[in-house]
Amino acid sequence: MAAEVEIDDALYSRQRYVLGDNAMQRMAKSNILLYGLGGLGVEIAKNIVLAGIKNLVIQDSSPATYHDLGTQFFLKEEDVKNKTNRADASCAKIAELNPYVSVKTLTSPLSESSSLDYMKEFQCVILTEASLSLQLKVDAFCRSQNPPIKFIAADVYGVFSSAFCDFGDNFEVLDQNGEEPKEVFISDITKANPGVVTCIENFMHGFEDGDTVRFREVNGMDVLNGRTAVVKVLTPETFSICDTSGDEYDAYQHGGVVTQIKVANTVTFQSLEEQVRSPSLTTADLAKFDAPPNIHLSFLTLQTFRERYKRLPNAWCNQDAKSFIQISKELNEQQRDKIEADERMLRFMSFTSRGQFAPLTAALGGIVAQEALKALTGKFTPLQQWLHIDASEILSGVSNCDIYSFQPRETRYDALRVCIGEELCQSLANLRLFMVGCGAIGCEMMKNYALLGIGSGDNGLVTITDNDLIEKSNLNRQFLFRPRHIQKPKSSTAASSTLEINPGLHFEAQQHKVCPQTEYTVYNDEFFMKQDIVVNALDNLEARRYMDSRCVSNQRPLLESGTMGAKGHVQVIVPHLTESYSSQRDPPDEDVPYCTLKSFPATIEHCIQWARDKFESAFSQKPAYFNKFWTANSDPSEVAQKLDSGQNYEGVVQVSKTLMHRACKWEDCVALSRIKFEKYFNHKAKQLVHVFPLDTKLVDGSLFWQSPKRPPNPILFNFSNPLHMLFVKSGAKLYASVYGVQHTQEDMADERIVAILNNIPVPKFVPSSKKIETDEAASKPANEYDSNSGDELKMASARISKAFQGGKKSVISGMKPAVFEKDDDSNGHIDFITAAANARAEMYSIEQSDRLKVKRIAGRIVPAIATTTAAVAGLVTVELIKVVQKCPLEMYKNCFLNLALPVILFSEPGAVEKSVIKDGLTFTLWDHWDVYGSKDFTLQNFLNYFKTKFGLDTAMVVHGVKMIYVPIMPGHKKRLPQTMLKLIKCQATRKYVDLIVSFEDGSNEEIPGPPVRYFLGV
Repeated sequence: MAAEVEIDDALYSRQRYVLGDNAMQRMAKSNILLYGLGGLGVEIAKNIVLAGIKNLVIQDSSPATYHDLGTQFFLKEEDVKNKTNRADASCAKIAELNPYVSVKTLTSPLSESSSLDYMKEFQCVILTEASLSLQLKVDAFCRSQNPPIKFIAADVYGVFSSAFCDFGDNFEVLDQNGEEPKEVFISDITKANPGVVTCIENFMHGFEDGDTVRFREVNGMDVLNGRTAVVKVLTPETFSICDTSGDEYDAYQHGGVVTQIKVANTVTFQSLEEQVRSPSLTTADLAKFDAPPNIHLSFLTLQTFRERYKRLPNAWCNQDAKSFIQISKELNEQQRDKIEADERMLRFMSFTSRGQFAPLTAALGGIVAQEALKALTGKFTPLQQWLHIDASEILSGVSNCDIYSFQPRETRYDALRVCIGEELCQSLANLRLFMVGCGAIGCEMMKNYALLGIGSGDNGLVTITDNDLIEKSNLNRQFLFRPRHIQKPKSSTAASSTLEINPGLHFEAQQHKVCPQTEYTVYNDEFFMKQDIVVNALDNLEARRYMDSRCVSNQRPLLESGTMGAKGHVQVIVPHLTESYSSQRDPPDEDVPYCTLKSFPATIEHCIQWARDKFESAFSQKPAYFNKFWTANSDPSEVAQKLDSGQNYEGVVQVSKTLMHRACKWEDCVALSRIKFEKYFNHKAKQLVHVFPLDTKLVDGSLFWQSPKRPPNPILFNFSNPLHMLFVKSGAKLYASVYGVQHTQEDMADERIVAILNNIPVPKFVPSSKKIETDEAASKPANEYDSNSGDELKMASARISKAFQGGKKSVISGMKPAVFEKDDDSNGHIDFITAAANARAEMYSIEQSDRLKVKRIAGRIVPAIATTTAAVAGLVTVELIKVVQKCPLEMYKNCFLNLALPVILFSEPGAVEKSVIKDGLTFTLWDHWDVYGSKDFTLQNFLNYFKTKFGLDTAMVVHGVKMIYVPIMPGHKKRLPQTMLKLIKCQATRKYVDLIVSFEDGSNEEIPGPPVRYFLGV
C-alpha cells in the first residue's frame, strides 16, 4: 500500500470537509494530462491545481493570440506580441497556485497520427480544443488500458459549451452524494413481513428506496443490533426492512438508532464512439427541453464543418450559416434518434463559434474540473455522459444588428465581441458595479470582470469592499491570493491581482463593512444610486438580506449567489421585474432544546455544541465578567463588608467563585482542569441517575430513559486514556492563558502532568437538590450570573475575604478572556472542544467524532471547493450581461447546482407579486411613494396627501419602532397640527425618512401600503 500523503490542513481545511481525507489522499497521488490551454483549459487547470492533485501536465503547441486574452487570464499582451507558447507562458503561474502540485508542460502537437503511449502514466486525460477524430482516438486508447484511463472532452465555442465523460465499463463510485449519513431514532418496529420501522414523533427519516441502514441500541428486538437492511420507503416517517416475523425476533420494546450506510456502486460508461450517435444527455434547463439534443447536433456539425473546410465558420456570416445548417441535416439523418432541429440555435452556433464567451468557460471549467476529481477519487456521482449548456438568450434581438460590430479587431476583447457585439462590449466597459465581498466568489467574479472589460471605459468603475484580511486557508479557493499576500487586505490585493489580468480596469478597493453602521456615512442612498448593478459575494444570510433591502430601497439590480461544498445557487434580482432575495425564506434551523444540550444529548452534534458552550463560559464569559466586575468595584474588602451587611451586587456569587479558584501557578491550572473533568463527566452522570434512576417512569407508564434520552455512565479518569489526558492538558493550557500563568513545553509533557495529577485531591460526589430541567420548551436562563440568595451572598463574602487575605490587590488583576480561534492549532481551543465533546459522548454512549468534524461544527465552517465557486461565478456573470441588456423576465435564469450528483437546474426567476390596495391601485415590493414636505408640513398635511391623491384614509404611520400616528391610540389625534419634523425627530443631516403607512379599507381592516419616503424639506 502506498504511503499516506500529509495533507496541509491550514490550506485544505474547507475542502477536506467536502471531499474527505480518502479522496484527498487519492488526489495527492494522481497524475492528469490536460490538452489545450485556452480559456477553458486554464480554468480547468486552475481548479484542479487548487484542489491538490500530485502532477499536472499541460500540453499545448499553440502561440498566444489576442483572441486568447478574452478568456485565458494567465496570458499577457507581451505573450501575444512575442508569440509565446500558451503552456509555457502559463505554467509558472498555474504552479504558483499550489506549492504541493507539480506542473509541467508539453509543447508538442497532438494529432490523429501522434503516438499516445506517453498517456499511460496518467489516471485522467482531459482534451479541449481537439477535433472529434482526435477525441475518438484518445478515448479509444484510454479505454484500452488496464485499468482504463478516465477520459474527458470539453469545449466552449461562442455561447455554447459541451462536456463528455468516459470513465470505463466499471467505474466504482465510493460515495454518491457526499452527504453525512442520515441517522434517526426509532419509536417502533413491527413484528411482520416485512417489518415496519417508525421514527420518533415529529422526525422524518429522509431515506430513499434502496438505501442500506444499520441498527443499534434496539431493546427487545435485539437481534437487529449490528445488522444491515435495505430500506423501502412507506411514508416520510416510516419504512420497511426485512422479515421480522420469525421466532428469532422478539417483540420490540423501546429505543434504537438506525444509521444510513454508504455503499459503493459501479457505473458503466459507453465509449465516445457509441455516445456521439446516441448521446446520454443531461437536461439542465427544463424550459429548454429541446436544447441539449440541438446543442449536441450543433457541436457535431461544427466539428464536421471544420474538418470539411479546414476552418470555423466566419463570424456572423449568413453564407457559412447556410452551409452549417445543411451539414446539420446530413448529420441528423445519421443519429439513432433524429431530432427536430432548431435552425435558430444552429445559426447562433455558426455565427459565434469563432468567439468564446468567458462566463461559459468559467462555468464549464468548474464543472469539468470536478468531474476530473471524481475520476481520480470515486467521490461523488460522475456525469453520464454529456452536458451541454448555452447562453443563447444574450443573442435575442441581434438578428438585424450591424454585422461589423461582431467582427474581430485584434484586441483582447475579440472573443467576447464575436459573441455579443461592440455595442454591448462598450456598455460593459462603462458599467458602474458595486461588489460586496472579495472572497472565493469575489475573486472569481473579478477575474470575469477583467476578461469582459467591465469598468474599463471612461465612465466605468468597479467598487469592491471587504473588511477581511487574507488567511492561509483562503488560498485553496481564492485564486487571486498567494502566500505572500497573507494578512493583507482582501479588497486591495484582489484589485491588484485583477489588474495583472487586465490593466485597463478601473477599481476602487475599500475595506468598509456594508451594514447599518455605514448606511448614512459610506454606503448611503446616493452611493447606491450611482451604481448600475450590485453583486453579492457574501457568505452569510444576514449580510445578504441587508444588501437585498438596500437594493430594493434604491431600486438597483442585484446578483445573488453562494456555495456550500458542492452545492451552489444563483439568483437574479431585477427591479420591478423579479421577486427579491428576501421574498423567499428558508425554514429556520431548529434550535436544540436547552435541556437536551445541558442534560440529555442524543447525538455527537449536541455534545460538540455543549463543549463549545463550555469553552465560551469557562474561558471567555466568566473572565470577561470578572474583569468588568472589578473594574466597577475596585476594593474587595469594601465589597465583602457590604455583602455582610446584606447589600447585593449583580453577579457577585459567580465572580467570587472565579476569584476563589483563580490559578497562580501551572499546578493550579492542571488541578482546575482535572476537577472540571470529574464534575462534567462523573458527578454530572451520577447526579442525573440519582434524580432519575434507570427505572424511572413517566406519567403514561413509559420509561423516562428511552430514545432519544440516553442514561449517562460516570467516567473514571484514566491516565492512559489519550482523550482524558487531552482534556486535562488543553484545559490547563487555556486556564494558564486566561490567568496569565507561565508554563513551559516540559510542563505539558505527559510525565509532568501525571506527576501533578497524582497529588490532586479530587472531590467526592455529593448529591445535589438542584432541579434538572426536562421541559424541551424551556429556554436557557436569561442571566446565569444574576441569582444571589442571602446565604449565597454570605458565602461570596467569605470567598472574597479569604482570597483577599493580606490585602494583595493582585488577586483581582485583569484576566485575559479567550477569543475563540479555530485555525490556530497551538492555542488548544479545538483540542479542548474535541476532548470535551468526545468525553461527553463517551459518558452518554454516543459515537465519538474526529477532530475535523468537531472543528467544522464548533467553528461554524462553511465547506467550500474551488470548482463550485468557479461554476457559480461563471453563471452569475452570464446573468450580469443579461441585466445590462435589460432582458425580459423569461430570459433570466436562476440556478441551483450540486456538482456532487451532478445536478444543474435552471429556472425562470419568480415574478414580483402585486399587492392590491383598491381597484386600480396596486404596488410591488419595488415601489415606494414619495411625499415632499417642508419645515411647516404637519401630520394633517401628510394624511391629506393620501386622501387627495389616492382617496385613502390613513390607519397608521410608523417610523422604525416609533408609532407616529394611530387614530385609536389616546392622544394621537392631538398630534395632527404638529409638524412632521417634530414628530419624527431625526438627525439634522437626513434628507428623508422611510415610513410604514397603512390605510383603512372601510371595514375596520388595515391595508398595508408601499414604503413611504418622506422628504423633510430642510
